[in-house]
Amino acid sequence: MYIHVNGKNIEITDAIKAYVKEKLGKVTNHYDQITGMDVILSVIKNPAATGKHVAEVSCKMNTGVLRCEESAESMYESIDLLADKLDRQVKKFKNKALYSDKTTIRNAEMKEELKEEAVES
Repeated sequence: MYIHVNGKNIEITDAIKAYVKEKLGKVTNHYDQITGMDVILSVIKNPAATGKHVAEVSCKMNTGVLRCEESAESMYESIDLLADKLDRQVKKFKNKALYSDKTTIRNAEMKEELKEEAVES
């Protein structure tokens, strides 16, 4: 699994990169089908804006893509919020994948017809 960290209007230091990899790396403990993450950290230069530090991630999996975005007053806070949000989304995605009912109406009807044929013969 890879984690790419990019920045807009901010220089990505080794400390920020390590922090992102530490926080978002914990998400892989919940679901092993994650193939990679693209993280974009940006700073809004408008003085009137609130939540100037924005962190967004695209989490690529074998069966789909999850996308999250969070903003806060500091970059580390936005990364923490992003990690929590992504963690909840991955758990929800995993539960849907594991516990969804895979039978369709057509399959259920075909099973009933096969049961009726077996009873008749």
